[in-house]
Amino acid sequence: MIILAILLLALLVPAGWLALFVCRRFPLWLEAKAAGLNVSFLDLVMIQLKKLSPETIVGCLKVMRKAGLDVSIADLESHQLAGGRLDRLQEASIAVNKAGLDLTFRDMAAIDLAGRDIREAVDSHVNPKVLICPPQAARGGQESNAITGVAKDGVRLAVRAKVTVRTKIDRLVGAAGEATIIARVGEGIVAAIGRAASHREILEQPEIISQAILDHGLDSATCFEIMSVDIADVDVQDNVAARLQTVKAEADKRIARARAEERRAAAIATHQEMQSRTVGMQVKVTEARAELPLAVAAACQDQNLGAPQPFQHLLPSPRRWQSKPQPT
Repeated sequence: MIILAILLLALLVPAGWLALFVCRRFPLWLEAKAAGLNVSFLDLVMIQLKKLSPETIVGCLKVMRKAGLDVSIADLESHQLAGGRLDRLQEASIAVNKAGLDLTFRDMAAIDLAGRDIREAVDSHVNPKVLICPPQAARGGQESNAITGVAKDGVRLAVRAKVTVRTKIDRLVGAAGEATIIARVGEGIVAAIGRAASHREILEQPEIISQAILDHGLDSATCFEIMSVDIADVDVQDNVAARLQTVKAEADKRIARARAEERRAAAIATHQEMQSRTVGMQVKVTEARAELPLAVAAACQDQNLGAPQPFQHLLPSPRRWQSKPQPT
């Protein structure tokens, strides 16, 4: 009896759960049938067992089928299990249908799984959006006022631009985004200013910058197409060349002062050396003067004063000078 009761209970519990599920999902099944969707109770049970929401799956399937997309329940289940958002696909499918774009469910699912906002991409494809270059609050919460560049005459200019771009749906997967476009436009602005012979050329014809950016194809390998570049403002900052020349002149002046100080120190050292030599010569003169009385005394002792006789080296001192013999 106990075994029979357990078996009966094991049969009644799934049957009761199934009956409760049929009662709860009957309006959803009826809605799917009314919409022309081939959805059975078994499909709803399988969706529930996969821990997915039958309402979400059936609602997205109904909207996408009405939008003309060839999609199945298995496609929606695999996309949601992969981490996709069906609500975005549901909204995007309507926008794709209204815009007349040739997109399949696979394309839309790939774009959504790549982290792109498919609805925003479709909207920006239909209505091109404007990017501010440079963007606001670009540096640590502080506004980056403008992109600066220096012309060949040394004058620095600050430029603010507005870039109108259109999203290329076929490039959304694997292509660069807005940050790359803004960085390339900034690079193009700096390069265009640097090629200008004078800052007056940029002030007179700001379209030089726009034309340079459009001619270089800066939108390659990105998911956007640059339609136009509008220079919103051009400001003259300062003369970098004059400032650098001033700094260089100051540095040259300091170098000249250092060299002059070096020459002055060398002259002072030479003067001190000459003074030392003069004192040395004076000492030698004093020594020579001190030896003169001794020499005179030795001459007096040797009777060697005023004799015009030649010096005889080999004779003793008293006999060095002798009178000449008188002729006979």
